[in-house]
Amino acid sequence: MRTRALIALAGCSALLAAGCAGGAGGTASGPAADVAAKPEFSGTLSILTKFAGEPLESYFADLAAKYRQRHPGVQVELIQETDQSIKDKTKTLTASNALPDIYFTWTGNWAENFVRGGRAADLTKVIGPDTEWGRTFGRGSLEAFAYDGKYYGIPLYNNGKFMGYSKAAFAKAGVEVPKSFEELLASCAKLRQAGYEPIAFGNKDGWPALHYLQQLFAYHVPKDTLEADFHPATAKLDHPGYVAALKQFKTLVDQCTDTKAGTNGVLYTSAQEAFSGGKAAMYYQEVLEFDTTVGDKALDPGDFGIFPLPVPQGAAGDPEALEGAPEGYLINARSPRAALAIDFMKSPPRWRTPRRCRLRRTGSRARSSAPSPSRPPARRSTRGSSGSTGPRGWWSGSTPSPCPRWPTPGSRAARR
Repeated sequence: MRTRALIALAGCSALLAAGCAGGAGGTASGPAADVAAKPEFSGTLSILTKFAGEPLESYFADLAAKYRQRHPGVQVELIQETDQSIKDKTKTLTASNALPDIYFTWTGNWAENFVRGGRAADLTKVIGPDTEWGRTFGRGSLEAFAYDGKYYGIPLYNNGKFMGYSKAAFAKAGVEVPKSFEELLASCAKLRQAGYEPIAFGNKDGWPALHYLQQLFAYHVPKDTLEADFHPATAKLDHPGYVAALKQFKTLVDQCTDTKAGTNGVLYTSAQEAFSGGKAAMYYQEVLEFDTTVGDKALDPGDFGIFPLPVPQGAAGDPEALEGAPEGYLINARSPRAALAIDFMKSPPRWRTPRRCRLRRTGSRARSSAPSPSRPPARRSTRGSSGSTGPRGWWSGSTPSPCPRWPTPGSRAARR
């Protein structure tokens, strides 16, 4: 069993690498970007995002339009991709040495590849924790994009993983919000008897399973051991918590999903639709998915609740860990418009909390209101809002509160 578990864990690592790494091969050439220079407000600024489609695509379009109004000599080229398509798009642009001036990034191996390849500008002079701009961010958010003591990323928001649930489904089945992983498994039979798929799940893209496993690994494996196992030089992968996590995940898939062994052929968007359409009682989702599962869908926002994946009984890891990470942007290390890119990223001074975050998290470890809209994204301490140790990174790293706050398009430009 231990051998099969380690093979599965290695397979998970390979899946992650295939989805979030390998796009920055080779080394960039040309003069280094001067991010601290005075910007010239002319030319075309190119930006690659992963927010194609509503409600976020128009947000970035509005943001670009407002920037052009303030600086008529600047054109903004938006390249809007989806969460899945941006991986291939970024790899293609990298291979052809055509990365835009500003481009979206995840933390971990994905961002590190661009840093090692010389394709991400060193932003320490402008966003280091001791700079004026850097002091407006939580230290943990900046550290998530730090490599060898230098800071490369601009955090946009913090993302985290919660179990979304239908309050009506729970009420019909006579189920309470589970306080342990064992209670979560026990609730599935009652929800199925009430006519619901207990947990909607689709793993065709690979990462939905990784998110479950990463959370369970953090619960079952002590933090120091887990961190050491993230690095090939120190990894042993011999803690029994890995086997326990894998067994529990398999039990959840077998007992609580309709897709079961066929889940690798099901898209995560199909799971979203099953939950939002009222067919499933639960769906493990990122904060950024909240708007896709409520609102115009069959699931009314007032009927939508969330809780962290419950901690298994007797787990030896961190019971306060939360799966998640900040996401943000890198500046092209060879961009002649690097200073203009920094000005664009600094420009939105006011921030708002999306409707999806104006919720109270239900559960034994999280019951706090959404953060104040007067502060920008990724700007809380590395502890969770309920005093937790904060979200675990998408496979590596740890970050602040998972509720994102977005800059308000059209707000008056100011320097922080």
